[in-house]
Amino acid sequence: MRQTKSWVVWCVGIGIVIGSLSLEAAESPPPKPHSYPTTGSIERLDPALQQVLSPEARIEKLARGFLWPEGAVWDSRTQTLLFSDPPRNVIFQWKEGVGTRDFLYPSGYTGTYPKTGKIGSSGLAFDQEGGLLICQQGNRQIVRMDRKGKITIVVRYYKNRRLNSPHDLVLASNGNLYFTDPPFGLPQGNQDPLKELVFNGVFLLRPNGELVLLTDQLSMPAGITLSPDEKKLYVTVADPSHPVVMEYPIQSDGTIGKGTVRFRFDSLRARGWKGLPYGITTDQEGRLYVAGPGGVSILDPKGKLLGIIRLEGTVLDCAWGDDGKTLYITSNPLLCRVKTLVTGRGFPNEED
Repeated sequence: MRQTKSWVVWCVGIGIVIGSLSLEAAESPPPKPHSYPTTGSIERLDPALQQVLSPEARIEKLARGFLWPEGAVWDSRTQTLLFSDPPRNVIFQWKEGVGTRDFLYPSGYTGTYPKTGKIGSSGLAFDQEGGLLICQQGNRQIVRMDRKGKITIVVRYYKNRRLNSPHDLVLASNGNLYFTDPPFGLPQGNQDPLKELVFNGVFLLRPNGELVLLTDQLSMPAGITLSPDEKKLYVTVADPSHPVVMEYPIQSDGTIGKGTVRFRFDSLRARGWKGLPYGITTDQEGRLYVAGPGGVSILDPKGKLLGIIRLEGTVLDCAWGDDGKTLYITSNPLLCRVKTLVTGRGFPNEED
């Protein structure tokens, strides 16, 4: 892994537009409650879903008009949701009572020659110091933006070969960074002449900078997340011929053991529903929430399908926000949310 200080200077030189040069927000009164229209429906398949969503749960439509919104993450300091739109090469910011605005442009591709496709940023995450980690698909790297807007490269190479296009990432409490590296940001995908790796991998980046290949056996690794106890790693596979969620045990050194299929999405795709398994998250009790065919599938820890939050278009991602009991959902073309009865991984319990 190599880092280059000249990258930061160059980024500033080409005039990166940041919605706020500092990610720190001044103290402001909480926004007044706003009434939003509802959309979609909730398909209840198992009585256990009532522990997650009340009978009165509704899907609120917050904004629309996006091309491929994904990579959602909640910023607790500014009480905003950040999410990427790769075809537009933008990170958007949504705030209650304010709406949506550009936060970072260009977000994932800062080159000077024409490049089409999903070249913008994708997965986003905050580190322990409050820095924003950004999967830059077009630039084929992961970068970090600090609270003042300074950008530095985190990882770019594996064994002196360029990564394909880092897509999603999740940070463990010990500083281990797990990420997927499919070819989504390459205009010709696996056949692109710029592709240097012969596989699409799942990686571990240790705090000391060591990059470890965890598996090269997944055709299209996409979303990635951890179980609440950080003993399991989940990866979605966005392959029409093998649309699944994989589960891997995490070993003491941070690497993974043999993977098993936790859920197959063939039956949902057989209904004619759009989409493939992309974004994934977990709650504090180990349930899985997978943005995929027809909406967000809610699975119990053993992989049993409890229900589906049904939405129009291709559903791409889901992330916890507010106090941890709100599930934000991105789809082509919507940003939505639904209030739940559970708390997402990474948020404090009420008794904490």
